[in-house]
Amino acid sequence: MIRITAIFTFLTFLTFQLFAQTGVLQFEETTFDFGSINEEKGPVSHEFKFTNKGSAPLVISEVRASCGCTTPAWTKEPVLPGQTGVIKAQFDPTNRPGAFNKSLTITANTEPATNVVFIKGTVVPKPKTPSDEFPDTLGSLRVTSRYMNLGGLTTKEPVVREFGVYNDGETPITFQAAQSVPKHMKVSVEPATLQPKQKGVIKITYDAKAKNDFGYVHDNFILVSNDKKGGRKNVNVVATINEYFPPMNPEQLAQAPRLSFDKTVHDFGPVKAGTIAETEFEFTNTGKQDLIIRKVKASCGCTAGTPEKTLLKPGEKSKIKVTFNSAGREGAETKTVTIYSNDPQGSNQTLTIKAKVSKE
Repeated sequence: MIRITAIFTFLTFLTFQLFAQTGVLQFEETTFDFGSINEEKGPVSHEFKFTNKGSAPLVISEVRASCGCTTPAWTKEPVLPGQTGVIKAQFDPTNRPGAFNKSLTITANTEPATNVVFIKGTVVPKPKTPSDEFPDTLGSLRVTSRYMNLGGLTTKEPVVREFGVYNDGETPITFQAAQSVPKHMKVSVEPATLQPKQKGVIKITYDAKAKNDFGYVHDNFILVSNDKKGGRKNVNVVATINEYFPPMNPEQLAQAPRLSFDKTVHDFGPVKAGTIAETEFEFTNTGKQDLIIRKVKASCGCTAGTPEKTLLKPGEKSKIKVTFNSAGREGAETKTVTIYSNDPQGSNQTLTIKAKVSKE
């Protein structure tokens, strides 16, 4: 018993000695606040000074930042007991407006093995120049984008979207009525005359129901003005249209039409280049009202989808034939066909076809 006690005492002593022979990080501060910093002035840095309060040389093996925007550096050589070292944190504010709070985790021969310091502050974004705010050019005009993306729309009612425009020229630009405007769109520019270096908006009113299409759609119109660098400019308009369904309770949804496919993916496997592969997807109206197929759209001109029927009674089945033209293609191919219907729980459903096209 005495011998066991002696061994235990010896092991305890060794453990104490091992822990006693470690470095001890003591920072002057563990958090630094940069306050407000200006984005345009670039990276800022701060050094966290520490003293080794342990009884053995302190060796830092790693400093890991919580974000790629923060770059760490540190004293690489061993820091003797009583001596000092630094952990340097550099923060890049580019494209990071607003408040930030980042950490650096230090791994060393200390107990505990890791310590953490923090940097924080607020990035004041750099003032935007006209070229930043209006990156695309149309003659003397600058615009937010040549492609005016209306985003997701529904057929519920017309919507209005505004897009910035800027007169980057030296003379006033007066706008006339836009030309070649589709019937489902209205276009105006406010103000009608833009003074040099003045901002305005191109206002587009879009009636998705009148467009009578679904999914990704594309339109254009001609912007007409007295701009000396070109008075007629073609403008592209894109949007994604989905059918609008009023809010429904569970009972109403149970009575609605329902589009159900037997499968949604088909793999043709090996296909010889230049051949046309085809398959069929069976679908059923599992709802309680008539199902109407509004539109079938392929993701590529090489793919087509053709439904046998576009109106199905409750419980009725039908098929959609999907073809894939492999001409001019090689290797793994994945294409989609999207079906738009009056199913309120799945108004747009996607069928996927795959193939491995070879020239032999």
